[in-house]
Amino acid sequence: MLEIRKTNGFWSKGIVALLAVLLMLSFAACGKKPANSPGSQNPGVNQESELGNNPDTSAVPKVTIYFSDDQSMNLVPEVREVSKGKDETMESAVIRELIKGPANKNLGQVIPDGTKLLSSKVVDGVAYVDFSKEFRDNHWGGSAGETMTIYAVVDSLCKLPGIKKVQFLLEGNKQESILNGNMDTSVPIEPDYSLVKQ
Repeated sequence: MLEIRKTNGFWSKGIVALLAVLLMLSFAACGKKPANSPGSQNPGVNQESELGNNPDTSAVPKVTIYFSDDQSMNLVPEVREVSKGKDETMESAVIRELIKGPANKNLGQVIPDGTKLLSSKVVDGVAYVDFSKEFRDNHWGGSAGETMTIYAVVDSLCKLPGIKKVQFLLEGNKQESILNGNMDTSVPIEPDYSLVKQ
């Protein structure tokens, strides 16, 4: 009888030890991220679905915007990463970059100093961009300068998905000619990529 008790005691101690090991393993596993968690580096995981259908907002889109060459004869592209503000549209972000001016010092400004974008919206493929009066009042003039300004805006915006034409507004109103009288801006304008330097 004594031998049986010792054997039973051995088995009960073994079970206790096994339970203790299992308990320790489960605690250790709690501190580790699963292989398919959002913070893991598994490239096969769809991050969007793991995060509750919220896309990664750290991705910054690249856009092509146009500035004048030093002769005001052609448009030259610059590719930029553009971060939108919380309530900002992509077309507003593009105009903001045009207002900032070119990164390349050999290229010319296309938006006059002091210009503000008052609003922008896209309706049926037409981007309506409403500029402050400085867009007209501070412009340097000339038919070439007007062409560069108008088509820098139009060609840049029409690179965005869903925009085919641009309607210019000044302080909320359409103008027969928004700048120097050389171009009709009372109707939406289509892009002209033949002005882009190859």
